Amino acid sequence: MKKEILRFAFFGNEYQAKKSQAVYKIIVFLQQRKAEILMDKPFYEFITQGQHMDISVTRVFEGDDFEADFAISMGGDGTLLETAARIGAKRIPIIGVNIGRLGFLAAVNPSDIETAFDALYRGDYQLHDHSVIKIETEEGGEVTGLPYALNDIALLKRDNASMISIRTSINNEYLMTYQADGVIVTTPTGSTAYSLSNGGPVIAPDTATLCLTPVAPHSLTVRPIVVPDNSVITMKVESRSHNFLAAVDGRSMSLNDGTVVRIFRAPYSARIVRFTERRYFTTLREKMMWGMDQR
Repeated sequence: MKKEILRFAFFGNEYQAKKSQAVYKIIVFLQQRKAEILMDKPFYEFITQGQHMDISVTRVFEGDDFEADFAISMGGDGTLLETAARIGAKRIPIIGVNIGRLGFLAAVNPSDIETAFDALYRGDYQLHDHSVIKIETEEGGEVTGLPYALNDIALLKRDNASMISIRTSINNEYLMTYQADGVIVTTPTGSTAYSLSNGGPVIAPDTATLCLTPVAPHSLTVRPIVVPDNSVITMKVESRSHNFLAAVDGRSMSLNDGTVVRIFRAPYSARIVRFTERRYFTTLREKMMWGMDQR
């Protein structure tokens, strides 16, 4: 029986020189298994020109001109978020190699590369689906750039602006008008990111919910609220600066004052590859250092 040839698409940011050795290690491993190797053009140029590394790949691609059996995200969680946005509805499973700091999503450390990819070829891995949310304008038009977020979508004031007013409805039922620096709409995956730093709850990944977390609200009585993830969240922003920011997994774009946006769950999920039976709460406890006494 002929062994299946797998295709891998590489993504990464164009800094952190230390990641180049990890890339080389993975490429050598995959070439020994006759795999097809595709690489995002900016990342390929960073590795070959910026790091002067001689690597051989099957094809260099741009934009969404790629298909693969697996995507490899080289960096931290931010790089994996960008990779998930690029993949979009392709449903390609993502392997996150952590060359960043925290690594909630990018869970494969450089020292574990050979062990992890051996497990991949044995089929000894799990696929975890993570909900994705989308932002669009009231007229149904997509915002510029990539409108999908694995972590969160935040409507925020500009740096030099006073607080903004955000009239918010859930499924066409008026909730409230936030007077704040902004509001974050987060998935369970993103609950340990920007939302958490603003007082939002940690949400277990399989709870099928979204959370609205205010950023520096004018009233101390305003608190985060958790809603079902089949909700449609409608927001109209008023700002004295006549514009505001929409941050989609950290990718910021400017929108005009008075724009009405809708945020809702996307029709697909992001698929993350896991190689161990490590449980969510174990990871949470260790990454957050809960219960650790540093005295």
